[in-house]
Amino acid sequence: MSIAMASLTPDALARMELFVGLPSSALAEVLTCARVRHLPKNTVVFVQGAAADRCHALLQGHARIAQSDDDGAQLVVRFIGPGEMFGTVALFTDRSYPAEAVAVVDSVGTSWTKAALFDLIGRHPQIALNIVKIVGTRLREMEERLREITTQRVECRIACVLLRLAAQGGHLASDGTTIDFPLSRKDVAEMCGATLHTASRILTAWEKAGLVTTRHQRVTIRKLTGIRRIAEDQSR
Repeated sequence: MSIAMASLTPDALARMELFVGLPSSALAEVLTCARVRHLPKNTVVFVQGAAADRCHALLQGHARIAQSDDDGAQLVVRFIGPGEMFGTVALFTDRSYPAEAVAVVDSVGTSWTKAALFDLIGRHPQIALNIVKIVGTRLREMEERLREITTQRVECRIACVLLRLAAQGGHLASDGTTIDFPLSRKDVAEMCGATLHTASRILTAWEKAGLVTTRHQRVTIRKLTGIRRIAEDQSR
């Protein structure tokens, strides 16, 4: 890991969405009550239904947020990337965590107790404004996903998912834009409300057409313009 947990500085927190706009003195306060952890791949950060007692954020890596029903069926809610918070809203409703969070690659996470977060908010209202902005952005994203599921063809929905994830955690590679964390076809199917069979069939067709490649659960978009065209085509 490029961030040594013992030498974490306030500057590293300044890039996190939860603490945007805070002065250095406030960031130093935030750091004093933070718990920083190395999260090896597949580490469960918290389980669905557990008491919500900490606010979490990632410094490095990626985590998958997923909900399960009583029958064990799972829905991938979103992937969390560096600088993003998660498991926070439940602190304000005195509820349990509504989903499970798992590190999908070796990651570095940080967290604050509920008491510490509320104390920081009382002294630095900018944190509360940041939380409102974050929650609003994610609500808008969920509304957009709901609109896609109810109004768009499955090809459009899969293309939208890939574009969204590439924007969140993609990097340029020699053969296109690679989504920089493990992404199974099952994950794609769950995120766009499709069956695994349908998602696999479409991704296989796109591979044959040279639009994407999938190797070792890494998806590379080889032709961004082609995927964008599919995402925008709602006529069929």
